[in-house]
Amino acid sequence: MKLPATAYGETGTPVVVMHGLFGSGRNWMTAARRLATEHRVFALDLRNHGSSPHVDTMSYPEMAADVRETIESLGTGPVTLVGHSMGGKTAMLTALLYPAVVERLVVVDAAPVTYPPAFVEYAQAMRNADLSNVQRRSDVDAQLADAVPAPGTRAFLLQNLILDDSGARWRPNLPVIEAALPQISGWPAGLEGGHYDGPTLFIYGGKSDYVQQDHRDTIASYFPHVQYAEIAEAGHWVHAERLDDFLAALTPFAA
Repeated sequence: MKLPATAYGETGTPVVVMHGLFGSGRNWMTAARRLATEHRVFALDLRNHGSSPHVDTMSYPEMAADVRETIESLGTGPVTLVGHSMGGKTAMLTALLYPAVVERLVVVDAAPVTYPPAFVEYAQAMRNADLSNVQRRSDVDAQLADAVPAPGTRAFLLQNLILDDSGARWRPNLPVIEAALPQISGWPAGLEGGHYDGPTLFIYGGKSDYVQQDHRDTIASYFPHVQYAEIAEAGHWVHAERLDDFLAALTPFAA
């Protein structure tokens, strides 16, 4: 399935960026504009997110196939593929399965491992919100507060709320995303022995626990030419929390 791709810049080597769970290509707007001074940047909406079609399933193999098809449709040749969190796992699998479309790989705060199930309460809170008489985002913010106590996280989730003349509705396909959360938290089986031989950079937040020291042997087994860049003061949303530091790590690698 071909994915929507927002383009930034007209010259330079191609860079494709991918968001995490409950995100969209719009989350990369500021970083993409900065990168576009030297690169052609394409920000994707992964399936069931942003303006992508709503479909019934969203496994990582399906998402990787979407990314391959989309990159091929851009006509740029192989790209520097950058993905955060769920997008990072999608980027890793794309590089493993379709290395011909990935010139370089950048994984942002994710590892090829299974994480404990998370975010189920976020999906449920969004699905259970009463949108019938909503006039402002603040009306829904109040409904999410018990399940999502952090104001910053609620603000991130509320970027997915559409308010127009037809009323209020969620942009992502929440029922399918909720059903797919065990797969999204996991890592596909049957990849043992597979590897991607291209240059690989893992950028991770020093205040996040998504990329741990004991993940490194597993990472190296898939990506033997791996480098690491820790952004010490960042948490999980590295590129949003410490954009200058993130770009300082990414830009020389993507050149």
